[in-house]
Amino acid sequence: MSLDGRRVVVTGAGRGLGEAMAHAIAAEGGSVVVAELVPERGEQVVSDIRAEGGAAEFVPTDVTDESSVAALVSRLDSDGPIWGLVNNAGLADAVGGKTFWEITAGEWDRIQHTNARGPWLVSRAFAPQILAAGEGRIVNIASDAALYGSPRLAHYIASKGALIALTRAMARELGDYGITVNAVAPGLTEGPSAEEIPAARHALYAENRAISRPQQPDDVTGAVVFLLSDAAAYITGQTIVVDGGFVMP
Repeated sequence: MSLDGRRVVVTGAGRGLGEAMAHAIAAEGGSVVVAELVPERGEQVVSDIRAEGGAAEFVPTDVTDESSVAALVSRLDSDGPIWGLVNNAGLADAVGGKTFWEITAGEWDRIQHTNARGPWLVSRAFAPQILAAGEGRIVNIASDAALYGSPRLAHYIASKGALIALTRAMARELGDYGITVNAVAPGLTEGPSAEEIPAARHALYAENRAISRPQQPDDVTGAVVFLLSDAAAYITGQTIVVDGGFVMP
């Protein structure tokens, strides 16, 4: 699953899953672009990867801001082709708790804006560059919650469900250009975004996973690296669930 010499953009790579994926990609020889909203986080991840002997650079990026996304693409355009894009940036911190009829329009729009519109904006912006290269990989980070139908998360589930649907549409449109598009749907993963999730939901996962131990960010990275690699060249339009057997589609 070597990624030697290939540049991969990871959005939201400043912590949690994104940070773990950036490290895993660099460990396989990939050159990682840490596209992160919070400069301190992005710079720290790049520093850590370089300290481990990997290649990385930080570009401040807000995936909800069209001009910020355009600036990301413009900055990278002169440095050679992008092989892979991991659309990881999203809102998950403390988003649950309300029934669908209690969620405000503002709360709904905020989640959709980041989790569904954001990946589309970034993918659209990079499409000309990847198309010109004649091959590439796009991996969208969804959630098993969209498949399970977790209660009191309607806006989040709808956003991740939209991302799974977008994955399929993009795969159809890019398949004959040598570009694969797949989604990875993690389960409840230990880390900053899980800290405010109610204990009852943690218990639900612990009791119903086939593998009962808590899920860690590194449990997800293998699937992402695989989908970015040559080994997955004939896999597209798929959603790979990585949650220890909580959801079995």
